Amino acid sequence: MSLTLQEVQDLLLRRGQTQYGLEAISQLEHALQCAHLAEQAGETSATIVACLLHDLGHLLAAEREGMVEHDATKDDLHQFIALPFLRALFPDAVLEPIRMHVDAKRYLCLIDPGYWGDLSIASKQSLVQQGGVFDEAQAHTFISQPYAEEAVRLRRYDDLAKVQDKQVPGLNHYQTRLAEAAH
Repeated sequence: MSLTLQEVQDLLLRRGQTQYGLEAISQLEHALQCAHLAEQAGETSATIVACLLHDLGHLLAAEREGMVEHDATKDDLHQFIALPFLRALFPDAVLEPIRMHVDAKRYLCLIDPGYWGDLSIASKQSLVQQGGVFDEAQAHTFISQPYAEEAVRLRRYDDLAKVQDKQVPGLNHYQTRLAEAAH
């Protein structure tokens, strides 16, 4: 059930050419833009790899269901799907921000008054599918978890990583980061 680093990269290259939900970019473009933003911000290799792989569950879900691309009209729980496939490769510093990046959006909608307005239409639609905005108690529980701050930063990079035709380094650029973050 576990993937190797090569299999992760092959999956990104093979399935990553599909459209990223309702956005105007591909899954791979989104992953690379997200990782690039984290790298530019000086994040650790673990956080950069979490940014690169945070939506891998979409690709795995589509592959499992034999679909050409992920169905953006339903919540596929992608934040959980990739974890069993990655657990043998990466520590919690990579896995937990991936697991929590959807909840980070729910959290940010509560604590940051301008956040909702800055979300793309697709992100607003998926927020409803993902449970909506956190209440105060849910937000407190979320932010108290280890790696929640990293998940919030990942989320902010995620929201900015939807720029059509943006030039960023390719997947080969992250070989060293993937190796550094691995167990």
